[in-house]
Amino acid sequence: MNKQLIECVPNISEGRDSAKIKAIAAVVETVEGVKLLDVDPGKATNRTVITFVGEPKNVIEAAFRLIKKASELIDMSKHTGEHPRFGATDVCPLVPIAGITLEETAVFAHQLGERVGKELGIPGYFYENAAKEEKRRNLASCRSGEYEGLKEKLGNPAWKPDFGPAEYNESVAKTGAIAISSRDFLIAYNVNLNSTSTRRANAIAFDIREAGRVVYEGNKLSGKPMVDEHGETLRVPGKLKAVKGIGWFIEEYGIAQISYNLTNINITSMHVAFDATVDSAIERGLRVTGSELIGLIPLKAMLDAGDYFLRKQQRSLGISEAEKIKIAVKSLGLDDLKPFNPNEKIIEYVLKGATKKLIDFTVSDFAEETAGESMAPGGGSIAAYVGVLGVSLGTMVANLSAHKAGWDNKWEFYSDWAVKGQAYKNNLLYLVDEDTNAFNKIIDGFRMPKSNAEEIELRKQAIEDATKYATEIPFQVMEAAYNSMEVMQAMIKDGLQSSLSDAGVGILCARTAVVGAYFNVRINAKDIKDRVFAEEILTKAKAIYTKTLAIEKEVMDYIDGKM
Repeated sequence: MNKQLIECVPNISEGRDSAKIKAIAAVVETVEGVKLLDVDPGKATNRTVITFVGEPKNVIEAAFRLIKKASELIDMSKHTGEHPRFGATDVCPLVPIAGITLEETAVFAHQLGERVGKELGIPGYFYENAAKEEKRRNLASCRSGEYEGLKEKLGNPAWKPDFGPAEYNESVAKTGAIAISSRDFLIAYNVNLNSTSTRRANAIAFDIREAGRVVYEGNKLSGKPMVDEHGETLRVPGKLKAVKGIGWFIEEYGIAQISYNLTNINITSMHVAFDATVDSAIERGLRVTGSELIGLIPLKAMLDAGDYFLRKQQRSLGISEAEKIKIAVKSLGLDDLKPFNPNEKIIEYVLKGATKKLIDFTVSDFAEETAGESMAPGGGSIAAYVGVLGVSLGTMVANLSAHKAGWDNKWEFYSDWAVKGQAYKNNLLYLVDEDTNAFNKIIDGFRMPKSNAEEIELRKQAIEDATKYATEIPFQVMEAAYNSMEVMQAMIKDGLQSSLSDAGVGILCARTAVVGAYFNVRINAKDIKDRVFAEEILTKAKAIYTKTLAIEKEVMDYIDGKM
């Protein structure tokens, strides 16, 4: 069974006192197995977004400790800030990351809320997917009236808390209330304007957000909101679904912003919200100067933004991950107000383990590691890396061809080939390390105890399974390197002819990767006891080997004829 992982993103009502923020965030890592990912304070909003991740029970314990510490250090009766709020820990959403559903996450949200209410005496509401009644799904409804209206709200039977005390007492006056939820991944995203006007920022927010704007009788200042036959307030819907938004002035930066919550980035992405805001701002005589990401973002969202802007520029999408992120950052102006560090803002990068992989080494360090006394990395990893170099050359020619003057109408053709090349490259990079991992599995098998018949049998099976895997990995290298040759073949035929030699070297590298990996398949397969498995993989490997040599000869004959 895959490990269950959830993310917790509590927002605390303190963004100015660094000592308090540090003390509250620090309790998260007192729970074993929980990783603190990000602490993002805002002075103007007087609010800090804290992000951590781990297995559900551990995350719930860490969230409880954080809420407790915040209730001890934050006095809501003295709080001021631009952001809507009603509690020391204002909201505490739980987000499913891996191996767990929204519904299962909601169960943990309920467990957390019940414990907060009973043990800490803090009243609260369950919202979004944890809501126990429909009118409480919307956070804005749960938080309406904010802290200043909390006494009246708690006294209203219709808004009796889902957990904790229903009466306003001295303790509640200090801690306020809390909203706890289970929700999809949400991006908190602010767009910056060349204006100081909150009213104009709000006008743009109303243009964009799903809820749009309220319709008034007469005008907004003198009229009252119009309602339909059911008594519901009439609204003009905004341009984008799954978007919440308000405008505000940020004294810290001296500008107005539109603050968005993108509640489902599969419906409305960050880059779509940005461009819609740009269009609306221009219509209102304003200009967008950049944007700001609060908390963390999935890697895919950044790469999708990079691809979006590359398409608008009619540029090849087959560039490196790092370059795509750079394009996204610059196009969205994510570094407008402060530096944007992908290693601190992209979830997958923050979660990367401390163990250094072979592909993280410098070129010279990789060579030194290979030349050392250890048996790994060996020929299999080197074969995979030579394949990486080969298809990287083919991808380079595709990207260069996409930029050639006069070939503007063919940029998508070359972009598609470059994207294919990047996919082959990434697969081969994975196999560089996986070949070494496969070898280590065999060593682990030989190190297993063999003091009795049962242990001897388990050891034999482990060695057999590891040997099969150590044969399958170089076979995958063969397949990937052989398939990658199509990129170089296409570029030799239709790419820049001045880069013919580059594509040719790419073919030679791919050929070396196939032949080198074939050696590994053969040497490992001879030790497999399951001869049916061994003969089957050897037959398939021999076929790839033969076809590779034929392609090499064909390409070399073609290049010889051109030079």
